[in-house]
Amino acid sequence: MALTGRAALLAALGSIPVGILEPGWTGILAVNGPLALACACDYALAAPVRRLLLDRSGDTSTRLGDTADVTLTITNPSRRPLRAQVRDAWPPSSWLSGTEAEASRHRLTVPPGERRRMTTRLRPTRRGDRRADRVTIRSYGPLGLFSRQSAHKVPWTVRVLPPFTSRRHLPSKLARLRELDGRTSLLTRGEGTEFDSLREYVPGDDTRSIDWRATARQSAVAVRTWRPERDRHILLVLDTGRTSAGRVGDAPRLDASMDAALLLAALASRAGDRVALLAYDRRVRALVQGRSAGDVLPSLVNAMATLEPELVETDARGLTASALRTAPRRSLIVLLTTLDAAPVEQGLLPVLPQLTQRHTVLVASVADPHIARMAQGRGNTEAVYEAAAAAQAQSERRRTAEQLRRHGVTVVDATPEDLAPALADAYLALKAAGRL
Repeated sequence: MALTGRAALLAALGSIPVGILEPGWTGILAVNGPLALACACDYALAAPVRRLLLDRSGDTSTRLGDTADVTLTITNPSRRPLRAQVRDAWPPSSWLSGTEAEASRHRLTVPPGERRRMTTRLRPTRRGDRRADRVTIRSYGPLGLFSRQSAHKVPWTVRVLPPFTSRRHLPSKLARLRELDGRTSLLTRGEGTEFDSLREYVPGDDTRSIDWRATARQSAVAVRTWRPERDRHILLVLDTGRTSAGRVGDAPRLDASMDAALLLAALASRAGDRVALLAYDRRVRALVQGRSAGDVLPSLVNAMATLEPELVETDARGLTASALRTAPRRSLIVLLTTLDAAPVEQGLLPVLPQLTQRHTVLVASVADPHIARMAQGRGNTEAVYEAAAAAQAQSERRRTAEQLRRHGVTVVDATPEDLAPALADAYLALKAAGRL
């Protein structure tokens, strides 16, 4: 039983000393009879809190940056009205900084035998699962002199999904895909694509596409046109090791890699290709495969929601073995990892031939825009030294990328804002060239 501010004031006016009546119980030793009686009645008229029935409903998922509404239903089975202050506690990352006190605390009145609902609005600041903590209810008497308090466990989980900010690029990439797919006047021609139709030769066409048999049957020279093949297999491999934890701006590199992977998955599924996901560092952290075109994107988003960088060095051999098991037939393997010299030269390059022998490999990496800004600095001695260090770092990344290209790997190195569209463009270029 807690002594309220109003009770403290009345105690002072009535000359009532405050003390500990028994371990864990704070109350009043009264010498003023009427005031003591008022306090006892107020406590007796406060609704009991341990018998309250609590239940939750509402949102079970939201995207990072959006809100989620979770409703708490409180049923009062007693014969006394419940006048309560309620605190619905969640982890600190469930709120924007400074908003927890206002969003998690509620006042409500529940008549006897009735129920009331209160809604807590979450605005998570991190991906992953946010689990409700305890609900603390403080029940007051009609005079507000004393209160009863108890905590209840009411489980609920809200999964915070990746924001997929690169979705805005999808319409322009789909327009390019339709061009490659022969739905507009632009048609691609080349080995490894599906035959589409015949049309009249125009200057500039590849003479190898001339269909001589069709030309012999008509008065004009006919050329064959192709459309990109469908039902290709694409494996997205997220490196969740130590290097993915490095922060670029306000987020780790892993978040930018996931955003780029989601855009590519959305584009490839619209193109009729099959998309799978493997997240790996020293063991498999997530695996999504065998999903239909309509289900692949929700499955990837859900699997990525709980992924966090692991502060361990990625096992390149284990990653390669897992990728080969996941993609038993010829596929495009998109490896989202670092271009730092040491992890690539000591880990990836020795095992890369195992991948390139059977598959087409594309490596995508997140570049730090701060390095590019440092390279432009010339204002003072410190800026010059920083520019020299940045130029050296850029030179090492270019050298590492060139080593990968000599092994037949396509390399995409871009800032977090540019990585997703650049990766989508690289996929479309490979598709247009018939290399998938």
